[in-house]
Amino acid sequence: MALKKFSFNVNETHNQARLGVIKTHRGNISTPAFMPVGTQATIKGVFIDDIIKTGSEIILSNTYHLMIRPGVERIESSGGLHQFMNCKLPILTDSGGFQVMSLSKLNKIDKEKGAIFQSHIDGKRFVLSPEESIRIQKSLNSDIVMVMDECPKKSDDYKKIKKSMELSMHWANRSKKAFGKNPHKAIFGIIQGGLFEDLRISSLERLLDINFNGYAVGGLAVGESQIEMFKVLDNITKLIPNDKPRYLMGVGTPSDILGAVKRGIDMFDCVLPTRSGRTGLAFTWNGRLNIRNSKYRNDNSPLDNNTSNFNLNKYSKNYLNHLFNTNEMLGSMLLTLHNINFYQELMSAIRKNIKNGTFHEFHDKYINKL
Repeated sequence: MALKKFSFNVNETHNQARLGVIKTHRGNISTPAFMPVGTQATIKGVFIDDIIKTGSEIILSNTYHLMIRPGVERIESSGGLHQFMNCKLPILTDSGGFQVMSLSKLNKIDKEKGAIFQSHIDGKRFVLSPEESIRIQKSLNSDIVMVMDECPKKSDDYKKIKKSMELSMHWANRSKKAFGKNPHKAIFGIIQGGLFEDLRISSLERLLDINFNGYAVGGLAVGESQIEMFKVLDNITKLIPNDKPRYLMGVGTPSDILGAVKRGIDMFDCVLPTRSGRTGLAFTWNGRLNIRNSKYRNDNSPLDNNTSNFNLNKYSKNYLNHLFNTNEMLGSMLLTLHNINFYQELMSAIRKNIKNGTFHEFHDKYINKL
């Protein structure tokens, strides 16, 4: 049977908010979509079958972490990342650039060689060029590949951000050449430029000249305010072609997602629901709650009365409080699953309200509540 080609279609719009479908040979992805993060070929504490039951249609894995442990050759020998982790869903892999900056020891950037760094695990030396990043992602056999970029920390230094953006565009061109042509997979460019509108526009224009299957907005969620992030999106999303998916990398909170969808973003990923679940923070339709708080010790109500999936309501706040305060792993597992399920309920409600033409009312009702 012939493999399905990668494609994207926008089916409905409500002002700038878009309802669409990304088609891959592994399945369709309804947008706006949230991608749970499976950093090291696993979404910590949750079975992949349960991830699917939440309504998740795509997950993200990390090139940097997988190249260090267990190593790309080991994954390739098992048939690729899908077989290695027993995942039928499409997988997007990031390029590793962000983790090089944020995690590695003694990293050095060379325009031609790439990123030269030491592993944060054992100090082993690596050289990650754009070509090597793409080679690794192709060996992992991911469905959506990201170009290698440099993700600088938030800075008001225009020259520093401009230099970083120029480097990312050079690497984007090399990444696209290394990717070659494969109609069944996709490669996304990453728009950089910090909080400077002219640099963001210049970055996008160069990426459009190279021509990618989708366009990501990178370099956000690095310390800027939500207002600053939304301003960047206001200025750039309207310039991204309508027929290409728009991906906001590493974002975010439920209110971040609502605001970004309002500004035309189609795809999101963030460690927040899983990391928060492991530390006792739950996301609900009534806002966040810290289940470790002593006020829940005798509260026999469920986390969220509006949630019916998985029968998660059969676990009381009282019980979950006990699990976390005795460091029982079941607590982290239940709250992680709850949070991913909540995020997918949120995305489903967003899509429903875009289709019904009521997204702005939905946005205004929940933007501060969540």
